[in-house]
Amino acid sequence: MSNIRVDLLNNKYVLIAPERLHRPDFYQKTPQNRDTKNCPFCEGHEDMTPSEIYAIRDNQPNTPNWKTRVVPNLYKAVQVELQSDSKMQGMFETIQGVGAHEVLIDSPNHDRDIVTLDTSHIELWLNSMVQRLEDLKRDRRLIHLNIFKNYGENSGATQRHPHTQILALPIVPKDELDFLKRNFNYYKKHGRGLVQDIIENEKISKDSRVIEETGDFIAYCPFASSFPFEVTIAPLKGISSLELCNQEEISNLSFMIKTVFEKLHGQLGEFDYNLYFRLAPLNKNFENEEYLPHIEKNFRFTLHIVPRIYRLGGFELSTNMTINPVAPEECARLLR
Repeated sequence: MSNIRVDLLNNKYVLIAPERLHRPDFYQKTPQNRDTKNCPFCEGHEDMTPSEIYAIRDNQPNTPNWKTRVVPNLYKAVQVELQSDSKMQGMFETIQGVGAHEVLIDSPNHDRDIVTLDTSHIELWLNSMVQRLEDLKRDRRLIHLNIFKNYGENSGATQRHPHTQILALPIVPKDELDFLKRNFNYYKKHGRGLVQDIIENEKISKDSRVIEETGDFIAYCPFASSFPFEVTIAPLKGISSLELCNQEEISNLSFMIKTVFEKLHGQLGEFDYNLYFRLAPLNKNFENEEYLPHIEKNFRFTLHIVPRIYRLGGFELSTNMTINPVAPEECARLLR
């Protein structure tokens, strides 16, 4: 039976419609592209990328024998060299595209996605993000940081070699600003943040959507999941951003990520996906200054894994609602 649910984190409706499960509109899995000869992210091809910003290695920069590597995005959406200012053209405002757009190459191996990486290497991957996050935070022009990963053509990826993108902006995206406001108002009313209460509710729910709880983290299928087998990972205590995790917490998060991907792979086989973090703002500006003094008390970072096995269409674009043909309770049961 179909039902409409409210997504409290993203302030939108989701239509859970199991009747649509058997429509012929699922994505086909993207076949592996094993052509490494022209891949700029493969080990030994360091001269095919801009000079690295950061790498985990024991030798000279821009040479082989690295474990993770961060380089500027060759097709960057924003540029750190620009000045942060805005111009008015009548009633229309234009803001200079100042920011940072970097590529974190997850592994030297062309065929190693998260599910086939060792937990220790996932830890290196996370530590690389932490290092870049801490460095970018020093640039006070940068306000919002987006860390995301597109895997497979159905996710929007144009390069098959596993990689993660890091994009810092001089503004807060409107949806994120809306979340900061709603989360702050919820905190003023309840003394707790939205993610904290969602986690507690998931832990006691009789219709369990919890997949795994281990160490300092919990993984669950959100009540109003937009996509089948969508998973959220969140800390069990108040940690607002990835760089505030200690090394034990990074290790626990690595284990949780590995576990979730193994479970997803067990149900879906090879699948395309989007992965992204929701983190506290990098720095303060006029948009978020009201919320930042309380951010450590009410904001928890989250990691979202979204398998791209179902197509979006006109309904989704015209309503900002999604139709999910598999109830999250069923997804969680299968993943457990």
